Amino acid sequence: MHASTSLKMTAERARALTPGVMLALLVALSASFLTARLGGPGMLIALLLGMAFHFLAADPRNAPGIDFAARALLRCGVGLTGARITFVQIASLGPTLAATVVACVIATIGFGVLLARLMRRHWSFGVLTGGAVAICGASAALAISAVLPRRHIRDRDVLMTIAAVTGLSTVAMIAYPLLFKMLGFDDVATGILIGATIHDVAQVVGAGYSVSDAAGETATIVKLMRVALLPLVVGVLWTLQRGADGGSRATVPWFLLVFCALAFANSVGVVPSRLAAGLSDLSGGLLVVSIAALGIKTSLADMIGRNTRDLVAPVAITLFLLLLATGLVAF
Repeated sequence: MHASTSLKMTAERARALTPGVMLALLVALSASFLTARLGGPGMLIALLLGMAFHFLAADPRNAPGIDFAARALLRCGVGLTGARITFVQIASLGPTLAATVVACVIATIGFGVLLARLMRRHWSFGVLTGGAVAICGASAALAISAVLPRRHIRDRDVLMTIAAVTGLSTVAMIAYPLLFKMLGFDDVATGILIGATIHDVAQVVGAGYSVSDAAGETATIVKLMRVALLPLVVGVLWTLQRGADGGSRATVPWFLLVFCALAFANSVGVVPSRLAAGLSDLSGGLLVVSIAALGIKTSLADMIGRNTRDLVAPVAITLFLLLLATGLVAF
């Protein structure tokens, strides 16, 4: 009897979630189609398409599924990104370069917090924008937002950050290879700088291989080092937030455990290469769906009207990271 009741409740829950989830999935598929045909950043296209369907968020039939896609599917996507990481890739950087990457990440997040305080925003906004720039763009913004206090971080803060870092990453993909060539860096140094400064993985790969194979390979490895720091940053934030809540959060975020488990399994060769590639693709797809759902929940007019000044933060933090990384590699 108990099992029958549980199944009935599960079925009812699934029926309640289906309309909103299918809407977010449809927007994500449309964004993926446009990206494949026209090029451009898929997450930004999904975000903008989602906003175009904001009027559907008011329908009570869609709301539960949209919320589920924006939160639960987000966490699944973040957890599965661990399939992209191996410890061998990280070790190949060497201790000096690895320390440089870590220093850049820590300093960039710290600068974000300082800038947020200067802007009279809560420190969590600085961690959100700083972490997105320092680690891996939209994916980091989504993961970090999942453990930040909801009373200080709103959905439109997350969306504005994602839109900004995605746009900046696209500009950087074009401009940075030219800039580093003008500054006289060789291919390996250029690869290091591209991997250390551009936000999103796809743009790092595109920029690196546009220079040379050596630059592309170096840039990809450096970028993966930054991505590998994501669970550490999320874990630290979770610990700090748990302390602020008086220990009320009793469990480690499950998606963080999934990330670490997949990274370990991938490193020791337990995960076949095809499965790892499939999980990585699934992760990317889930993140696009969650971005679409967040876009549907958000009014473009409301976001722009209230948050235009917050574009200052990701732009300033991006410039800070560029100057810091260039200085460390040069000197």
